[in-house]
Amino acid sequence: MNVPDIIIAIDGYSSTGKSSFAKQIAKEFSFLYLDSGALYRAVTLFAMRSGMVSDGKTIDTARLSEALGTLDIHFEHGEGGSHTFIGDECVDVPIRSIEVSSVVSPVAVLPEVREYVDRILVEYGRAGRVVMDGRDIGTTVFPDADIKIFMVADDKVRAERRLKEMKAAGQDADFETVIENLKSRDYIDSHRETSPLRQADDAVVLDNTHMTPEDQMEWIKDLIRSRYGD
Repeated sequence: MNVPDIIIAIDGYSSTGKSSFAKQIAKEFSFLYLDSGALYRAVTLFAMRSGMVSDGKTIDTARLSEALGTLDIHFEHGEGGSHTFIGDECVDVPIRSIEVSSVVSPVAVLPEVREYVDRILVEYGRAGRVVMDGRDIGTTVFPDADIKIFMVADDKVRAERRLKEMKAAGQDADFETVIENLKSRDYIDSHRETSPLRQADDAVVLDNTHMTPEDQMEWIKDLIRSRYGD
């Protein structure tokens, strides 16, 4: 299938499978995959490790804002796909912990943090042929993206997926804690002042509650064909 050098923006709620779908697209069509959520999680992990988070939710915004001027968070691409680094450390595993998940939304609502992450993403996306997932990709980071997708799924299904992912990574969590965390993050991100989570006017909704990865791939192929042909 011949796919032009377009930008595909995937937004949606927590644990709808945005990253998995984006990686699938990147592999199928030889696109560069970028996970914006990983960048926000990496900033959060850095803030927690640096003592900038107290009471599990209060952020020392002045210190964090100053640190962002020299903070080196980036992607490295190689075998196994894209990996997130803070300096020389790969942080793929610790950024997915329930502790980071519980703090990432209060960190991600900060305008200075969003500006920091947006700058990184825009730089990576300049060459095109990129698939990127997050919560404001089609509305803020790449408002002119060629294809915009907004992903949704049933709350219980989302929580089951997240719990399975965490257990596979050797992390302890229970269903109720996970589902409450998902709902809390969605509320915070949907009501923040800077770049709130919302469906772009020209986005196509994908409800994957009952879809397999294979179903999703057929769905995106049909969408691409409808716009660009074979």
